Amino acid sequence: MAKGTRNLLLCIGLLFHVTYIWSIFDIYFTSPLVHGMTPRKVDLTPPARRLVLFVGDGLRADKLYQLYQDENNSSLFTRAPFLRDIVLNHGTWGVSHTRVPTESRPGHVAIIAGFYEDVSAVTKGWKTNPVEFDSVFNQSRHTWSFGSPDILPMFAEGASDPEKVDTFMYGHESENFAEDATELDTWAFNKFAELISNSSSDPKLYQQLHDDKIIIFLHLLGLDSNGHAYGPHSKEYLNNIKVVDDGIYKTIQLLDEFYGNDMKTAYVFTSDHGMSNRGNHGDGHPDNTRTPIVAWGAGINRPNKEHPIGHDEFSMDWQLNSVQRNDILQADIAPLMASLIGINYPVNSVGELPLKYLNNTPLFKAQSIFVNAKEILEQYQVKYELKKRTKLMFKPFAPLSNSTHSPDIFINNIQHLIDTEKYVEAENLCRILISLCLEGLRYFQTYDWFMLRSIVTAGYVGWIVYSLKFTLKEYAFNYSTQSTVASNDPYGLLINVISIISLALLICILYVEESPITYYTYVIFPIYFWRDVIKERNIILDCCRSSLDNQSIFTSIIYVIGYIIGLEILVYSYFERNILSVCFVLAALCPWFISSKIWTGNSLWFFAWTISCLFTSIFTLLPVEKGEDITLVILGGLLVVITGCIALCESSKFTIGSYTSVRNMIGFQVGLVVLSIIVVYDTTNKLKDKAGLPFLNQIIAWIILAISTTTPFVYGAGKQHYFQRLTTISLSFAPLFVLLSISYEVLFYYFLTITLMIWHQIEYILFITSNPTLTLSHKGQTRKLVIEDIRVALVFLFFINVAFFGTGNIASLSSFSLQSVYRLTTVFNPFLMGALLVFKILIPFFIVSSVFGVINKSLNLPPFSLFLLVLSTSDIMTMNFFYLVRDYGSWLEIGTTISHFVISSLFSLFMILLFLLSELFVGEVIVDFGKITDEKKLK
Repeated sequence: MAKGTRNLLLCIGLLFHVTYIWSIFDIYFTSPLVHGMTPRKVDLTPPARRLVLFVGDGLRADKLYQLYQDENNSSLFTRAPFLRDIVLNHGTWGVSHTRVPTESRPGHVAIIAGFYEDVSAVTKGWKTNPVEFDSVFNQSRHTWSFGSPDILPMFAEGASDPEKVDTFMYGHESENFAEDATELDTWAFNKFAELISNSSSDPKLYQQLHDDKIIIFLHLLGLDSNGHAYGPHSKEYLNNIKVVDDGIYKTIQLLDEFYGNDMKTAYVFTSDHGMSNRGNHGDGHPDNTRTPIVAWGAGINRPNKEHPIGHDEFSMDWQLNSVQRNDILQADIAPLMASLIGINYPVNSVGELPLKYLNNTPLFKAQSIFVNAKEILEQYQVKYELKKRTKLMFKPFAPLSNSTHSPDIFINNIQHLIDTEKYVEAENLCRILISLCLEGLRYFQTYDWFMLRSIVTAGYVGWIVYSLKFTLKEYAFNYSTQSTVASNDPYGLLINVISIISLALLICILYVEESPITYYTYVIFPIYFWRDVIKERNIILDCCRSSLDNQSIFTSIIYVIGYIIGLEILVYSYFERNILSVCFVLAALCPWFISSKIWTGNSLWFFAWTISCLFTSIFTLLPVEKGEDITLVILGGLLVVITGCIALCESSKFTIGSYTSVRNMIGFQVGLVVLSIIVVYDTTNKLKDKAGLPFLNQIIAWIILAISTTTPFVYGAGKQHYFQRLTTISLSFAPLFVLLSISYEVLFYYFLTITLMIWHQIEYILFITSNPTLTLSHKGQTRKLVIEDIRVALVFLFFINVAFFGTGNIASLSSFSLQSVYRLTTVFNPFLMGALLVFKILIPFFIVSSVFGVINKSLNLPPFSLFLLVLSTSDIMTMNFFYLVRDYGSWLEIGTTISHFVISSLFSLFMILLFLLSELFVGEVIVDFGKITDEKKLK
């Protein structure tokens, strides 16, 4: 096969998978933004002239509300005495339920703008981009915001009046995980106090602060930083709650004095997202989606102690059962704030005004939720008109499209109820209208589901058949004499014409319906794939006939069914990680059922395989919520060092070329592992002592990273013995894994690498045993793929899954702790930290793909043949996850299904890149062809 043709296939596959990963967002999570609407507000006097919003970034609801044992375990106390007093005596409280992704940008957008960004918004998480939506800040007369440079600019830039939102921010360098993050919150409180103090000498500022419809926003990042650095159970995180509570108390005292206790200030305290026990967030775990909401001051109800409902098992141990708990959705906070100070509701808000929080006249409450309903109804009507105008066969939303439930009838009925002072009935009818409008908005957001899912399914199935046809044609059967099959096809012209007409028709439909540009890319791939498959249909049919001629039909069916069952087991492993351990145990037992002929002379390898599989199986049973354990890191590093020393002593047996060069390189790599252990040990102790990241250690760590990363590329990329090359690669990445580990990850890396090395040897043994006539004279000659080779492909997919899930969570990438990067940087930089975490995730992939590349060569197969066999079938798993994606149920379930699809799609994407990297790493290695028991040939 021409190398250019193979590379074309890989490029097409790369482009296809990059494009189709995004389909999940176009199908399930289209943007909720609706444009061209008129802002609305309540035309009654609001209860408050100003509003103060406190956001404790990363604060879990239970950590604020629960009570704690004192040091003597003799009594209980609260970390937030002031806020607890508000909850019990002065305000209204509850749990604010957030949505996926539980990141700072989407969380703040929900709080301040009242709508949920689509899940893909996490990709914008820290962009300092102008806001593309309306917000309460934009509708206020003036807003002063204090806190993080990661959050404040996105609400200040792009405001309708650039001078309307003032921001006071510390520098990015202040967000250092090695330092006391409570200083970030103290800075925000002090900066606000400074603003109040400055107003005494600034008449304009003084007047602005005494205007109505103003907002003061304090973004308190300390909790999030301490949560990432130490976890939500740490004393640092819990002490930060006390710092926030004290700061809020002092701020309120300052405001009361400044405004002369005019009782015209409303206060809201909440959080953008919670924090997992690992010190991370992002997925839909309840620890991340349940945040506190406490409101008090002007226009806010006092605690309901007569009928304290709303409690469940979650709040039972908070000892707050004497006051009613009022849960809300995070987007409900925006209309609440707008109602309190009498500003326009944000035009994109989908929040429902929580009337239980309001203390006002029945008329004010009814009018407030009526405006809320009309604002959401207008979004529905704009969406309705858009779909009606663009869709060829438009089907309206039935519940709001009949004569008895039209929007106009709802509006007239509600207005009549208000006019006749039937306020409770009006409120209930508003809730019904809001509910129907939200259902209608969802109906229009999912309007294209059937079409898109059909196109994407056709694309995935088309890619599987297209790439499998390509692999079979080039690697399983010889079609050199049939190169003109497609060109001589009498139906070839007809197929081309139908393909062009189909593509043109679909593009015209998409153009008329004003579909997004991504829709066009989705339809191109299935048309291209199926056109090629149909034109070369005889190849697939001939391959099937040839396979049946050379193999019993029963054996072929068994192999294919077994392969598909294996893929489904791997799909199940995403939900039950423990199944990977079961697979390891079964793999450990396999050698004991093979013939004694193969055992003869090779028993040591089979014993080693069994032991290594059993050891590696332990890691997928261990909890993913692992705390820092430097002892395990050092133990793993020492095992690598010991094994490296053994490889150094035995290096003469697998050296091709200069023995001195090989010995020096292995010794140098072992030395880097030792140095990395020392750096990790010293840095960890310094960070625990709050001494910060030592500069010298940081420099050494970055030097180790640079050297280790480049070593596989600059040393030994030419002709080397396969064992020498794999030793170089595994030792190159070992220091990086030591630096980026906090617990048992290095042990996992060690045992996974050993298991992979033995796997290669087992496959080599099985191949040589089944091909006893193979000698060194066959070197350079390759064979064709056979049905038995799908077993090797399946084992490779198994190890790819183990490489990712061996130390990580099934739900999301957020399971990988930020503590892993603290030996290299502690200053918050999401792109750098994210890149280091992704690199850590990819290291086991590099090892797996390198070993697989050597196996491909050891089995006397053409380069890339096994890789392409894997690539052409792995999307069977991706299709499983595509149809398992849910946009209903708990946010944990939704987030998990999204992560599964994205991870599976990325596996396919990574495999293409890893195949190319494997060719670079081990493409020129030399494998001994001969009987495995012949020591001379092994040497």
